Amino acid sequence: MRTEILGVAFDNVDMAEALDRAEDLLCDGCRPHMAVTPNAIMVQDANHDSDLADIIRCADLVIPDGVGVIYASKILGRPLKARVPGVDFAAGLMERMAKSGKTLFLLGAKPGVAEEAAQKLRETYPGLVICGTQDGYFKDSGRVAEQIRAALADVVFVCLGSPKQEKWIRDWGEATGASLLIGLGGSIDVFAGRVERAPEFWQKIGMEWLYRTVKEPKRLGRIVKLPLFLCSAVGARLRGK
Repeated sequence: MRTEILGVAFDNVDMAEALDRAEDLLCDGCRPHMAVTPNAIMVQDANHDSDLADIIRCADLVIPDGVGVIYASKILGRPLKARVPGVDFAAGLMERMAKSGKTLFLLGAKPGVAEEAAQKLRETYPGLVICGTQDGYFKDSGRVAEQIRAALADVVFVCLGSPKQEKWIRDWGEATGASLLIGLGGSIDVFAGRVERAPEFWQKIGMEWLYRTVKEPKRLGRIVKLPLFLCSAVGARLRGK
């Protein structure tokens, strides 16, 4: 059962449940499956982009990445269990994959960054098999899909930014031969150490977005959309939607 938040239906899962669901998708024998990680901005974008809205609706796993989504769910009177940050979800999945032998392909970021991330991830998760990498500055999607298929990837982290990554998965996911493709924004930069995550305190209180905005003022234009998103939730609650 999914919970609808301002036009986007989320799986009402905590981290452990999201990871269990991802493992089920990996093992069910069908492919490809898609997981998406919408935050408040992505929800707003989906309300103006019917293509993106359809992709999210058809995704096999829709996890609430942003704290704004959690706040909105409470305002609407149908609270989601927990925020499931995409980068933490990816980390938890890699920990499980290191034990199961499933293979991972990293797609996205600037040239050289995915390779840096792969090296660090192999050190962090002994036994993790990263079968290939490709930066996000490619022009031939067919070639990239074939590269992933040749690498025999079980899981692909597609980090091209939204909505490009979701549309790429829809268009090319089947051609990759992978079982599970996950849209994860800038996660490769985090795994490579190019982007610093907020200290744990800021993460726990749900204010990582504020910490990153202070560190990266260019994000301010995106962050100012959050109050508008919450106002939309208040309006929907007052209208009984």
